[in-house]
Amino acid sequence: MLCVGKKSYFAAAVCIITLTSMVTFSYLRLQRLSHLPKIIQEGSRCRGEITSNTITPLKDNRTFIISPYFDDREGKVTRVIGIVHHEDVKELYCWFCCQPHGKIYVSKAKIDVHSDRFGFPYGAADIVCLEPENCDPTHVAIHQFPHGNIDQLPRFEIKNRKAETFSVDFTVCISAMFGSYNNVLQFIQSMEMYKILGVQKVVIYKNSCSQLMEKVLKFYMEEGTVEIIPWPINSHLKVSSKWHFMQDGTHIGYYGQITALNDCIYRNMQRSKFVVLNDADEIILPLKHPDWKTMMSSLQEQNPGTGIFLFENHIFPETISTPEFNISSWNTVPGVNILQHVHREPDRQEVINPKKMIIDPRKVIQTSVHSVLRAYGTSVNVPMDVALIYHCRVPLQGNLPRESLIRDTTLWRYNSSLIMNVNKVLYQTVL
Repeated sequence: MLCVGKKSYFAAAVCIITLTSMVTFSYLRLQRLSHLPKIIQEGSRCRGEITSNTITPLKDNRTFIISPYFDDREGKVTRVIGIVHHEDVKELYCWFCCQPHGKIYVSKAKIDVHSDRFGFPYGAADIVCLEPENCDPTHVAIHQFPHGNIDQLPRFEIKNRKAETFSVDFTVCISAMFGSYNNVLQFIQSMEMYKILGVQKVVIYKNSCSQLMEKVLKFYMEEGTVEIIPWPINSHLKVSSKWHFMQDGTHIGYYGQITALNDCIYRNMQRSKFVVLNDADEIILPLKHPDWKTMMSSLQEQNPGTGIFLFENHIFPETISTPEFNISSWNTVPGVNILQHVHREPDRQEVINPKKMIIDPRKVIQTSVHSVLRAYGTSVNVPMDVALIYHCRVPLQGNLPRESLIRDTTLWRYNSSLIMNVNKVLYQTVL
């Protein structure tokens, strides 16, 4: 009897598992079918206005579109980088217009709000839609409904549609420049250090800066180094200059920094071998190599298949200075002279230093500020004896006496080239 009972339990368990699997499979199949593109109109022409704005609100005023990108790494999809209210936005649809035959397809979007929202009601989101199989749409409209008049919807160009060869090795993404930014001297020094280390392009998501800074940015744009992405996020949302929600009625943290970083990755996915995610007051300093190209070749050789390289951030307080490199002509320029700040704070017990990244953009799906959220392949922490982030800013350990700081003159290895290059820029812009 006991044996019969065991067989009955086993059969029942097998039946339950089979039934559960069938239900799950059917649910997933229905979910996929619900997201497949459907023809809703034929013989039409796409008349909706093509928008060139960086941030475009939808009529619900809970969804803000940054830019769509073609992504074929897991299928033929359009991935729209956006900002959404994490609770209020339940459904969105991609409207594709396929020319010249004039069929309009609608795909239900998968709305993937990034996990690093830090308590704010709005966060970065991927709005992902399957594309029609028999056409390669060049533009898409985003709507809250699967029906309506496409002529009344703004249309967005789908970037990355055509494969390109890499035009640069390194692109730095800086997000976001805000608060009437006026740290002119340190900005120029950072830019010239990036160039010495091998950077060809710097993308800046600019919210606001001083008139003098505008002049400097214009110089770098005309030189071909800087690309400015207008970032008027405070025209649409109440922004915080903090990274964590403070229950103060703000909508999104740090001027939408995470959204800008994700957009910068996709924007440069096909044109840059590496993308560097750091701030304008941060420089990844190699200790064993003369520049980033040789450093990254070595790191890739040692870590095959790795697409994310994380570098430790170290604070060099701007309150502690040295008399060396007190260049008189620089004293009239607003901002910090990094060559005079070569003392770094020691590590704190039980505190992990934040990290910034050099990534292969084709291996990243979603990023946060100090780590990636979703990626193909692995991440590696780069040892401090290989490279560190020189971060000159207000101190985090302000009460430390000078003798407790660590003198680190790695930056001075570049001093002659840096001084010469900075002087050239200053004489053409500020002085």
